[in-house]
Amino acid sequence: MAELNTGVDKLLELVKSKKKISIAQASSILKQKPDLVREWADFLEDENKIYIDSGFSVDILLDADYAAQQMPKKFKLIAKPVEQAKPVLIKSDLKKNPDIKIIDEYSYKFKDINIDVVVMKKKGEFVLLYDLFVSSISATTEFVLEKIRQELVDKISLGFSDITDKKKSRFIEDKFEQAIKIMIDKYFIDADAQTKDFLFSYLVSKSLGLGNIDLLMSDVNLEEIVINQAQEPVWIYHRKHGWLKTNVTLKDEEQIRHYASMIGRKIGRQINVLEPLLDAHLNEGDRVNATLSPISTRGNTITIRKFAKDPWTITKMLKSNTISYDAAAIMWMAIQYELSAIIAGGTASGKTSTLNCLANFFPPNQRIISIEDTRELQLPKFLHWVPLNTRLPNSEGKGAISMEDLLINSLRMRPDRILVGEVRRQKEVETLFEAIHTGHSCYATFHANTAQETVERLTNPPINVPKLMLPAISIILIQFRNRRTDVRRTFQLAEILPDSKAKVLMQYDPKKDILKKSGVSSSLFNTLSLYTGFSRQEVSRVLSKKVEILKYMVKNDILDIDMVGRIMAEYYTDQDNLLKYVRSGKKF
Repeated sequence: MAELNTGVDKLLELVKSKKKISIAQASSILKQKPDLVREWADFLEDENKIYIDSGFSVDILLDADYAAQQMPKKFKLIAKPVEQAKPVLIKSDLKKNPDIKIIDEYSYKFKDINIDVVVMKKKGEFVLLYDLFVSSISATTEFVLEKIRQELVDKISLGFSDITDKKKSRFIEDKFEQAIKIMIDKYFIDADAQTKDFLFSYLVSKSLGLGNIDLLMSDVNLEEIVINQAQEPVWIYHRKHGWLKTNVTLKDEEQIRHYASMIGRKIGRQINVLEPLLDAHLNEGDRVNATLSPISTRGNTITIRKFAKDPWTITKMLKSNTISYDAAAIMWMAIQYELSAIIAGGTASGKTSTLNCLANFFPPNQRIISIEDTRELQLPKFLHWVPLNTRLPNSEGKGAISMEDLLINSLRMRPDRILVGEVRRQKEVETLFEAIHTGHSCYATFHANTAQETVERLTNPPINVPKLMLPAISIILIQFRNRRTDVRRTFQLAEILPDSKAKVLMQYDPKKDILKKSGVSSSLFNTLSLYTGFSRQEVSRVLSKKVEILKYMVKNDILDIDMVGRIMAEYYTDQDNLLKYVRSGKKF
């Protein structure tokens, strides 16, 4: 969409070109009613773009620069301070700036709004910058929209009881939207239907949502959105470029508090001086953490971890070299024969994403129960899958549903597979191991940096799993994130020996950026042999077939979660037919 040229923009251009013009003359040239032109002029004067001189029989509009030259003392007295957040709207010609090097550019849509993104390196900045542009709207039109928004907020207030009641909340939102439409029709009377829809979507986001934060939320390339305080820009974590500083700013600490309160109210939670911490899961799956000053000493904070709309699959991991084909084949075979595994790693190392990818290997005729604090796992639609989520207590401290509660409950749901988002506490780990020992195939994530560290953390306080129980876990897969290069890799694949020690079978080589074999399996092979009757040579042949299938999938760009699931379903129901496609090279 080309940059909009609304009525208020046209009036500003007219006044700048004429330097001095009456409202009647402007009304005649723009073919608009004098009352509307006067309201546009009021907006422009509030923005210090023009000066309205009412000292004559008719009101005269003067360009601000012209007025400052002709009547400097008078103009200085009437110039008003403009209180607004810096708009993120105009895309300047960055390529001509010698201090800027463009690293990446792309576009996306938020409702009817076209968004441009530029990732750049700028002289004097210590990190890469992420600049967001709504290139189809001018700063002047943005100012008018902000004035309209403020007027609506003053007229229509949302109380706590109203917004937590879904019916009342929807009624008030409808009322807001109707009022917005009326105001847009009034102030942008000359705009076409497409432009009005665009302005409506933008103003609804600013009024009922999180403003420019909503625009960031729509970028599928972002994992985290972080507000540290009003005095610094919003930070984001980009899937490709890591931590970046944006050109999105917030007006003041009160605006951050308002956004945090808005998020809390929508899920029936409060954040205030008495309860300055908020940890919330939104309906869309996003996780939000907020803190208020003085708990966060530099200012109010909001951290949003986005729910991946396009989940990772095993083929995406292979294509990005996150895991090797051999390691993926081993995990596939272990999962096929219902061996349990723990996926461990540090913070943001990709543990849950890896767990989601390994779930691609589940047979379609088995019942899967997943248990998470925050809904992150996404399995193929046709699987027999029941996702469960924990629940925090209400304001009275009642109604909490813990991970342990859900684990115990899941055992009564006849699961074939149990997925646990993350186990942290002793009771959760004990219940997990009890589930494995009662014949359930379980997979969980855990915080530890190596296979040996995983064993040590599990078998020592405060978790204290008896060492005799540990071999129930057949495999430990360690995920690693290099914070310097922001690359995620499978770091180790290890088996648990009968004496509860971890034996590393595959180890990541950072110099060569490969996952290479570092040991020969004994315990894992014995377990597979026990359940399949395969010799070591037969296990190798099965693994080779799996590698062959995985390479075929990557070569043919089978990356979508449902398509990956379809291939897996075919493998379990008609392996020979699938191998015909693989060996002929034909698309499945």
